[in-house]
Amino acid sequence: MNIDYDSLFKGVSTELKPLYLLYGQEQYLVDTVLNKIKKTFGEMLLGINYIMIDDTNVDNLISDIEMPAFGYDKKLIIVKNSGLFKKDGRKKAGSPIQEKIAEYIKDNYDIIEESVILVFVEQDADKNVVFEAIDKKGLVCNIEELKPAQLVKKLKTVCSLYKVNCDELTLNYLIETSGTNLQCLMNEIRKLIEHAGENGTITIQDVNDLAVKQIESVIFDLTDNLATKKIDKALEILDNLLYQKEAIQKILVTLYNHFKKVYICVMAVEMKKDIVNTLNLKPNQTFLVTKYKKQASYFKKEDLRKLLEEFSNLDYAYKAGKLDVDVGLRTILCTYCS
Repeated sequence: MNIDYDSLFKGVSTELKPLYLLYGQEQYLVDTVLNKIKKTFGEMLLGINYIMIDDTNVDNLISDIEMPAFGYDKKLIIVKNSGLFKKDGRKKAGSPIQEKIAEYIKDNYDIIEESVILVFVEQDADKNVVFEAIDKKGLVCNIEELKPAQLVKKLKTVCSLYKVNCDELTLNYLIETSGTNLQCLMNEIRKLIEHAGENGTITIQDVNDLAVKQIESVIFDLTDNLATKKIDKALEILDNLLYQKEAIQKILVTLYNHFKKVYICVMAVEMKKDIVNTLNLKPNQTFLVTKYKKQASYFKKEDLRKLLEEFSNLDYAYKAGKLDVDVGLRTILCTYCS
């Protein structure tokens, strides 16, 4: 049976069911619910009645289920990234191990119910035979990445717990600056909360001064300055990235990918296509549409094509040992602004 995250978390806080499948990309929420499962199970019992299984020993899963618990009626078994939920599109049936596990869940659920709390954890899960078996007998939760509005709500809740004020404009700016990874955002908001202190207020200036910017956000800033021919500021941003130990090759690749998206955005606007789908943005990245459209308005198609060609040529020259990336990249930026 499918269940949403909030219902799942509330349930495992009081009573554990025998069988779970947790899958999705929001690792912070996955870890949070796993920690709650362990706490509800009983941390004193984890040492002797806790088994962690991965793709290297999934063949032993059935024997681990049937092995008696020590001094307690149940064991906690967590199966991570097992490979059991990968579906071969060419086959209707699963692999031998997938069929074996699926059949065991269907035919021996009473054994699972009596002896274990069995939790499967995956980043992705195709609806194959194992998925369907768990869906019929246990609980399935797709823990998706949170959308910006959900992230704002969660961050606002954390601020309230520590009696710190932070408006939605500032929280949205933090998300644009530091990215949509919830673990990273929680690290940043805790740092900002500590700086603000009880009954204090987190400001946009605090975010600028204290929050760690993801490289993609910095590249937006660099592009803005390049578009307005502010070469000194653009080079200052580049120097700051290098000072923060970002590899120059990574900066070049990120710049190329960014300008490619800006170019695609220009074409999408001309052809009246949906930008979210054209850029293949995730649901929690739709706020980037406005930023890409704004930057697309700064550049001519011919200039974007030329920049992309120069970035590509620089990458080739670097890999061939003909040119230093740092020198080549600064030359490209200065030439465009001249």
